Parts: sequence; C-alpha cells; structure tokens
Amino acid sequence: MFARAMMIGAQVAAAGGVPYSIDVLSVAGGGGGGGTNGGDYMAGGGGAGGYRYVTSHSVNTGTTYTVTVGAGGAGGVTRNQGDNGSDSVFDTITSAGGGGGAAGSAGAGGTAGSNGGSGGGSAANGSAGSGNTPSTSPSQGNNGGSGTASQWFGGGGGGGAGAVGGDAATSPTTTAGHGGAGLANSITGSSVTRAGGGGGGISNNTGGSGGTGGGGDGGADDNGTAGTANTGGGGGGSGGNSAAGAKNGGAGGSGVVILRMLTADYSGTTTGSPTVTTDGSYTVLQYNSSGSYTA
Repeated sequence: MFARAMMIGAQVAAAGGVPYSIDVLSVAGGGGGGGTNGGDYMAGGGGAGGYRYVTSHSVNTGTTYTVTVGAGGAGGVTRNQGDNGSDSVFDTITSAGGGGGAAGSAGAGGTAGSNGGSGGGSAANGSAGSGNTPSTSPSQGNNGGSGTASQWFGGGGGGGAGAVGGDAATSPTTTAGHGGAGLANSITGSSVTRAGGGGGGISNNTGGSGGTGGGGDGGADDNGTAGTANTGGGGGGSGGNSAAGAKNGGAGGSGVVILRMLTADYSGTTTGSPTVTTDGSYTVLQYNSSGSYTA
C-alpha cells in the first residue's frame, strides 16, 4: 500500500503538481479612436478590449504561468485609423485586443472600423468593425456602430463587452454614436464595470459618450478622449471642422488580468507586482502590467 501511494505521488509530481482551481478575468487593451482632418467625415470610436471571465480554471502547483496584460492601441493621428489594442493572456485564456476606430475620410466612400475583441466604429458610409474576432464561446465583445452618410456629422461608437456601439444619426437630432457599455464583474469582491467602447467624433455638436467601463468620449471639433487605463476601454474618435483643423483619436485603455483563488491554495510567488487583496477566504491578484504567477 505504501509503495502504491509513493507511485501515485510520483506520477502527480511528474504531471506538474497537484491541480487546483482559480477564477480568471482577462480584459485586453482597447482600440484607439480614429483621427480626422478639418472638413472630413467624422471618425469612429475604438472598440473595447476582448473580455473573458473563466471560473474554475485548473492550474498545477509548482508551474509558473505567464501573465500578459495588453496595451491600449494608439489613437489615429490626423487622417489615420486608430490602432488595435493588444491581447491579454493567462495560460490558455486569450482576450483579443479591441478594434481601432475608423479614420475621418475626405472621400464619400468612408472608412471602416477594425475587427477585434469588440469592433471599432465606422466613419460615414463605412462598415463597422466586428466584435468577438477571433471567435470564441462565449463572446468576447460586440460590433461597432455606423457613421452617418453626411460629411459634417458623427462617427460610430466602438463596441463594448456588454453592448454594440451606437450608430450616428442626423434625425431627429444630429448625434455621434455612443460607445457600447461594458460588463460588471465582482471577481475582486466589489462590482466593477470594464471594457466600454469609445464614442464617435462629431463637428458642431456633442461627441458620442464613452461606454460605461472606461470608454473615452468622442471629440467635438477636438481630439478624442483616451480610454481609462486597466479597463480595456476604447478611445474616443476625433471630430473637426475646417476651422478646427486636424484632430487625433484617443488612445485605448490598457487591459487587466485578475486571478481569484482560495487563500489556502495561494502560493505567494509572483512577479510583476500585482495588487494582492483578500475577500473572505479568497486571495485576489490584480495584474495591471505583465508578470507571472507560480501556482
């Protein structure tokens, strides 16, 4: 019997240690809002970073797991599209960076938002970016909104983890698309909303509001606002008339990776200086920058 127990213990050690379960929230970097030049069709907001919440994810004692926190995408400069955000990764759990917002265009064809965890908003006559790209189940995010067909009016809002980006409109009032709302989660012990989309830009009116969960507001004859750091919020698109001149999109907010485990299982071995808190019988690690956890 003793020999059999020793053999089983050796097999477990060879397989990488005793497994235990943790909960993981992974939010990627948000996409940057689009830039515009004076007199362009207005730019779209950036899509939120992909949002994945996985419960009871198995890790093995003694194994070191790399934690990658995605950066937000840069906002578009003048007549350039916003950059996509970067992925956040823990073990097999990857969240896709948010799609960049469409650039303001001088031509009637318009420009499209980029695909990503959530899609970027479009400029006039362009197509909105698709969310949940690459596809996972459940979904990581939502599509961006559409811009108007009129030069001086608004761009579409970026998609959020919880809702699609808003479409711009010219009737009954002239509006830019709002950013899609993010999702609330209580993995830290308190409810926090993350991964809101960026609002679209506009001229001579109010820019689209950023989605709840860190989305940046769209600019009104001004630069777009950046998404909030460590929420994966999309950056706001810019807007500008001829007098205002060239304007830039807001940068997307950086992502975050959060781990929750029983305190009895917590090893205490980390790199990257995560914030460590307790919630009852659980320990929570919040990574605002990349690092590692040894189970």
